[in-house]
Amino acid sequence: MRLASIRFYPVKSTAGHEVPEAEVEPWGLAGDRRYLVTDEHGAVVTARQDPLLLACVARLDGGSLTLTGPHAAPLRVTPGAARSTVTVGRTPVELTDCGDDAAHWLSGLVGRTVRLKWLDDPTRRPVNPEYGRPGDRVSLADGYPLLLTSSASLAQLNDWIVETALERGEEAPEPLPMRRFRPNVVIDGVGTPFAEDEWKRVRIGAVDFRVSKLCDRCVLTTVDPATYTKGKEPIRTLSRHRRRDGKVWFGVNLIPDMPGRIAQGDSVTIL
Repeated sequence: MRLASIRFYPVKSTAGHEVPEAEVEPWGLAGDRRYLVTDEHGAVVTARQDPLLLACVARLDGGSLTLTGPHAAPLRVTPGAARSTVTVGRTPVELTDCGDDAAHWLSGLVGRTVRLKWLDDPTRRPVNPEYGRPGDRVSLADGYPLLLTSSASLAQLNDWIVETALERGEEAPEPLPMRRFRPNVVIDGVGTPFAEDEWKRVRIGAVDFRVSKLCDRCVLTTVDPATYTKGKEPIRTLSRHRRRDGKVWFGVNLIPDMPGRIAQGDSVTIL
């Protein structure tokens, strides 16, 4: 098995970037989801509610961030000093506001009042203790430092989606791309679809990870990242084949056991 691709997302729920290599930090890939968007009341905003966030391309350059979108000129953002507490998942986290210019830019994109926040200290947010150790930390991802998916599982899911459509008298759809699922690492060469469900520990290159839990999937996977429109898949088909405990599952969450560097083509070993 090998590491086929690596992706990170500088701002939560915006477009991601595929990169040839990345630094693994205790709380996730370097630069991954250290920023997020909130509404005027301080609640987290994601592409679940505002799919146009996926039209925002966020690029990191040293200590600053540049936002690019279809509605306005690119904006270079430098976080300010004002802080507020935002509940991310179930955890209150102190975040730094990124100023009125960033707020105006993002508000123009999504069509309502929002603000951009930055996690300056990634050690602030603990992982759910039910699935992690006391020292485990996560940036602003939904719950865990990394998400792993496999090409074999996506191929099986796409076959199931075609079967579902044909049974319903619908045209066979185009295969869903992996970016629908917003993974950090994608593995090729897994012999059996969903074999990753059973993994406990995995080594990518020279970096060891614990598999904390399977990843339950939400309606964000139903948003087409090219058109920003919502459909029924893959939730419709996952509900048929991958439903358990009232949720649907695709991919597994990872917690690093050590820092290090990973690169496309790295060997992947189940420990």
